[in-house]
Amino acid sequence: MSRTVYCRKYQQELEGLNAPPFPGPKGQDIYEHVSKQAWQEWMEHQTMLINEKRLNMMEPSSRAYLMDQMQKFLSGESYDEAEGYVPPEEGTDD
Repeated sequence: MSRTVYCRKYQQELEGLNAPPFPGPKGQDIYEHVSKQAWQEWMEHQTMLINEKRLNMMEPSSRAYLMDQMQKFLSGESYDEAEGYVPPEEGTDD
């Protein structure tokens, strides 16, 4: 049986991650309060932000920006979108 958590983003019980996504208190907090679905969505959104905004992950400012956006995304707050990105319409195969 899979582990469930009360997801901070979706405000409901959903399947949880198998392990903390990274070490330390932030990783543990995500493990305990973020669903597998929300984490997967964040990983996809993070990739779009890195690519669209041409973030250099060697720069502390880029990493700090992503951590801030991650907190907002996973908490259901307003977060930055990739400019020009149009999400696919539901039910299309494009």
